[in-house]
Amino acid sequence: MALPWYSWMFMVLPARGQGGPSFNTPDEDSIGGEAFQGGRLRGSVQAVVLAGGVGSRLRPWTDTVPKPLLPMLDRTLLEQVVWGMPTGVVDEIVVAGGYRVQQITDHFAAQEHGIDVIIVEESEPLGTGGALANCKDVISGRFACFNGDVITSLRMEDLLDLHNLNGGVGTLALWEVEDPTRFGIVGLDDDKRVTAFKEKPTPEEVFSNLINAGSYLLEEEVFDVMPTGRHSLERDVFPLLAERGQLNGVPFQGYFIDAGTPTSWSDGVEACIEHGRFTGGHVVDGSWCVEPGGPIGVRHHASMFGRNVNAKGATVERSTLLDDVSVGQGTRLNDVLAGQGAVIGEGCILRDVVLGPGAVVEDGERLTGERRAAV
Repeated sequence: MALPWYSWMFMVLPARGQGGPSFNTPDEDSIGGEAFQGGRLRGSVQAVVLAGGVGSRLRPWTDTVPKPLLPMLDRTLLEQVVWGMPTGVVDEIVVAGGYRVQQITDHFAAQEHGIDVIIVEESEPLGTGGALANCKDVISGRFACFNGDVITSLRMEDLLDLHNLNGGVGTLALWEVEDPTRFGIVGLDDDKRVTAFKEKPTPEEVFSNLINAGSYLLEEEVFDVMPTGRHSLERDVFPLLAERGQLNGVPFQGYFIDAGTPTSWSDGVEACIEHGRFTGGHVVDGSWCVEPGGPIGVRHHASMFGRNVNAKGATVERSTLLDDVSVGQGTRLNDVLAGQGAVIGEGCILRDVVLGPGAVVEDGERLTGERRAAV
């Protein structure tokens, strides 16, 4: 059962050592003792989302909005990341936020959802390992951890099953690719124990086509092997755990998307539509639309349309058009992200383009790979 998004409990913690509000847990004696551990139900786990990155590949969208809050269908990207986490297992979400963390704080403080949320502020970039270590004071026992832009079909129960069988400090979700050189690669034995971990290998260093899929199940003992300050899970922690035989890996099938570029963002939108990862809006001819019926007179596929989009006579493929976007007749869009109020003229061809709110594309322009903000 997917996590429902209503009736949140919410708190914010500063970066470690900065003081501020404390993390209060219920008194164990007053709530039944053995049923609870550290203020949480025994047998439950926390889910940590590493959401501190700048999201530079999606600029200018992320110039004003942190990537975790970008809208993907009827929820934020961060909410899509934890979609499908079993409610019987996960009882609390910890968000490790850095870039524009106040906006993340304000967003979740104003929402009503179905699970407790803690936001831990990162005062300076700490890397994936440092960001996780910054959350140490609010993590207890076993926990799940996710990169803040991954959308997958992973079943967390599969990680739990192998982790319970093999033991160790961590269990990683793994995905098979043809070219693993852009990722962290993983060697795996017959018992699904990780034998080696290499981040972004050269072609000569490749020993596996299984890559790190950015989703983990970890024990709190992982903090014992973490260095202080800025560091990387992928370069500093996982290789060490692999050498010690304390890491497992679960290959999975279905879909795995790192929604950090216009093309992969569009992959994410398409997957979320196809697999029903929404509770509001309307699917019209393979696209998701806020308004029933979708935009009028538009040829479209696998796209996302906000309110009051005017694109009559245009062709829109795998693109995201937010509220009040206008697209001229004869224009063709492919893997385009258009912010609120963007204006695209007639007869344009755009591919792999991000337009900020209010950005303007003149009639007849041909753009590939461009990032354009409002003037």
